Amino acid sequence: MLRSSTSRAASILAAAGVLLSLAACTPTTTEVSGAAGRDAPTGLPSAHIHGMAANDKTGQLLMATHEGLFDISRTPATKLGPSNDLMGFTSGSGHGIFYASGHPGQGSTLPSPLGLIRSDDGGTTWQQLSRQGESDFHALAATKSGIVAFDGMLLTSPDGKDWKTVAAGFKPAALAGHALSDTVLATTAQGLQRSTDAGSTWVLNTAAPVVQFAAFASSTDVVGVRPDGSVHVSADSGETWSAMGRIGGAVQAIAAVRSADGTLRIWAATADGVEASTDGGAAFSPYQPG
Repeated sequence: MLRSSTSRAASILAAAGVLLSLAACTPTTTEVSGAAGRDAPTGLPSAHIHGMAANDKTGQLLMATHEGLFDISRTPATKLGPSNDLMGFTSGSGHGIFYASGHPGQGSTLPSPLGLIRSDDGGTTWQQLSRQGESDFHALAATKSGIVAFDGMLLTSPDGKDWKTVAAGFKPAALAGHALSDTVLATTAQGLQRSTDAGSTWVLNTAAPVVQFAAFASSTDVVGVRPDGSVHVSADSGETWSAMGRIGGAVQAIAAVRSADGTLRIWAATADGVEASTDGGAAFSPYQPG
């Protein structure tokens, strides 16, 4: 028991600096260039990467960046929609539904910050939902019951328009949820916070690894990545975890899906490009667009 407690304490101390910096009101990732990394998708401009989304049915892999949303499953990567700085980004409950936040791009007439915006056509066009000129949500998650977001305060909304402040007592670096579940995970400097009621109440999962990034692959399957790149997976919505492999390079965003054939697939944007795993996180190799 002493060894386990000591190991967790060391993990928290090692992760605290990284997670605290991510929770601050600064860009949550480092800058990469589509030309600089040997395995980076071609056609992707130099941009901070703030989020990813994968669609197993279409094979589409999207990357939310400082310069807008890109489909990197194509060669070269294809820009979708306007050049807004998508600081927060998450998938919604149906095909092509996304929520985002951040700042308007050059030449945009949108207010700054963007507040919460929504796309129903895969990121081509966006509509303003709420908190325009008020909130720059650096962390977003969609649940069965609504939206969970963080802009310095943790907020929940059933419709993306009316909001309630949650007295959570922590600052999430990242939020992860699934549109078919009300379980939400928040990565923090203290460890993994878990909510089973769409973000209204939270419990620190002291048995979980201290992860920097988390992504739901299904309503119950979750992938977590620690600051050192080591990968952990959960089959029960983040309650218990198993260690898998490791991602090389500084991870900036992840996405995951549980395929129809049962395969757990994971993608990670790093400083050197995009890494992919087709064996549940045991091994990673450079992503190759289809």
